[in-house]
Amino acid sequence: MKTTNTTATATQRERIRNIGIAAHIDAGKTTLTERILLAAGAIHHAGDVHEGNTTTDFDPLERAKGITISAAAIPCAWTPREETGISKLFAGQRHALNVIDTPGHVDFTAEVERSMRVLDGAIAVFSGVDGVQPQSETVWRQADRYGVPRLAFVNKMDRTGADFMRVVQQLRTQLGANAWPVLAPLGAEDNLRGQVDVISQRRYIFSRESQQSCTVEEGPSDDDGPAAELRSELVNRIAELDDVVAELWLNDQPVPDEVLRAAVRRQTLAGKFVPVIGGSAYRYVGIEPLLDAVVDFLPSPLDRGTTEAHNDEGESISVDNGVDAPLAALAFKLVHDSQAGRLVYVRVYRGVLERGMTVANPRTGQRERIGRMVRVVADRREELSRAEAGDICAVVGLRGFLTGDTLSDLDAVVSLEPPQFPQPVVSFAVEPRTSADRERMSVALQRLAEEDPTFRTYTDAETGQTIMAGMGELHLEVLLTKLARDHRVALNSGAPQVAWRETIERSAEADHLLKKQNGGSGSYARVSLRVDPLPAGSGNRVENRVQGGAIPSQFMRSVHAGIESALTAGVLRDSPVVDVLVTILDGHAHAKDSNDLAFRQAAIEATREALRAARPVLLEPLMAVECTVPESHQGDILGDLSRRRGQVLGLGMPAQNGTTIVRAEVPLAELFGYADAIRSLSKGRASYTMKPARYERAPMAA
Repeated sequence: MKTTNTTATATQRERIRNIGIAAHIDAGKTTLTERILLAAGAIHHAGDVHEGNTTTDFDPLERAKGITISAAAIPCAWTPREETGISKLFAGQRHALNVIDTPGHVDFTAEVERSMRVLDGAIAVFSGVDGVQPQSETVWRQADRYGVPRLAFVNKMDRTGADFMRVVQQLRTQLGANAWPVLAPLGAEDNLRGQVDVISQRRYIFSRESQQSCTVEEGPSDDDGPAAELRSELVNRIAELDDVVAELWLNDQPVPDEVLRAAVRRQTLAGKFVPVIGGSAYRYVGIEPLLDAVVDFLPSPLDRGTTEAHNDEGESISVDNGVDAPLAALAFKLVHDSQAGRLVYVRVYRGVLERGMTVANPRTGQRERIGRMVRVVADRREELSRAEAGDICAVVGLRGFLTGDTLSDLDAVVSLEPPQFPQPVVSFAVEPRTSADRERMSVALQRLAEEDPTFRTYTDAETGQTIMAGMGELHLEVLLTKLARDHRVALNSGAPQVAWRETIERSAEADHLLKKQNGGSGSYARVSLRVDPLPAGSGNRVENRVQGGAIPSQFMRSVHAGIESALTAGVLRDSPVVDVLVTILDGHAHAKDSNDLAFRQAAIEATREALRAARPVLLEPLMAVECTVPESHQGDILGDLSRRRGQVLGLGMPAQNGTTIVRAEVPLAELFGYADAIRSLSKGRASYTMKPARYERAPMAA
């Protein structure tokens, strides 16, 4: 009986697709999500981003700005229809799709990062006009980092200047993807009328009068373009990867459609191949075939195999995806909902999560009982009693869990690998407007920090100011709006401050003696150390070369703590010190007057003295900037970048729409207000994106 239930559960999990939709901003992710939900019957009317009525952009702030800020999940179901002939691998089988619409703006990359960590597959969306854009590369690398198989959907094929094969070529050259069409568009721009299935050579003609009308025609037509040639090339590419197709191809035997389709699935799941699909979300062209491709080519939770984790002894292990096994689930997102309260989003990797069970948190060592469970449907909640391996749900409460924590079985404690988030680079100094705001501010800031791993808040030790740090100006602007709207906390903000760093250029030694006597027992400690520069990106290291017990072992921990404290605030601008090796050379203790506090203070002073003598320098963050610039305004943009101390790294080849990609590295301190500047210089026609690149020595005036 148990075997039968397990088999049934496994069959159900084979029909789950946890997929994300990711792309550069304005590539059409939210519009595509809306069309998918309509085709799947999850909604009855497709909204429009410009009208602010889409399902996943339900936050008033998202609708006001016309962009996605938070990743939104919505489940739906899709059954490939056998009579259309679009899908053969899983025709007639109902599949559960958990769709996550992710942001495209680089300031909200954390939402993409945590989504990629828990997704099984992804649809990467590209504009048929603009092709591979800067944030396209970022989300592609995020998917690579977590080994997420993906489809590429070339959207906006109805727009002027759309070129499907040019975008396919960019996928290969700029992203290094082994990409080839499996559903090519029929026509382009105003002549876009449908798609051709490269594998079966069937044509899908979409009606302009009916949003969801699709006619299937057998065999290619003379005006379809090189459909047969595309299939031949597809067979050649798959034969290089797949033994089954290779054997047929080498023996000059035809490759049946379903053999080729199954091989495309195998190689896509292995991360060696990327199927490419062309269409237009806005015009409803290619939505149903895309859903069939999701079912055919993207993995189920069972296909993803094992997940990396650590046991309670810190050893690396692999966690399988069985249901009849101890629980292992990852908390990948936390939000404070105005109605439900504290919601912890969870992906179950192993076992079953049930209401009423008690789970362990390996990070804190605490146990907590599972109360209310819900399935999130955009801005709605559906009650759940259990979630099995492969499911995504949310748990109400869980006070001790944060993003990246594992919900583990009590008797088989494991820690799943958490998502990795970039560090914030831009900060505001903020202060409450009223005394009432001051009382609420700390709680509100703490809640935002719990929700957003790329947001930091702290109090400057020197000035006493409250600092908000984030990924960019838009990120911090959105957080300030949320504070006022959701938490009723109004703040005044100062000019954004740059996250400076300090380092040294040469070696230096220092010997500090702390000796105080105030009557009775005093304070005595002597610490001698040397600082040496390390290569950029090495981080800080502390080595102990004290011999003969010159510094008693019971005080060595205090010496290390003093050194680490000194490195958190350098000698130039109290910025963190990086890439320094500190070697403890010698010291001395007094039998009665030495204590932990004395050695900690002596280590701080010795470290600071050595840093001052080691020719300290200030480092400033450089941003990798990519500007999409009309050729007529290229000179103005290049001149402005030069005035901002930017270094132009290269110019892309002019695109068919008359724009050029300018790649440069620019100090972050020079980029505040750049959005207004670039719009002014180009009369609103240019755009840019930026992301952290590296730190470099700042000019002396800085």
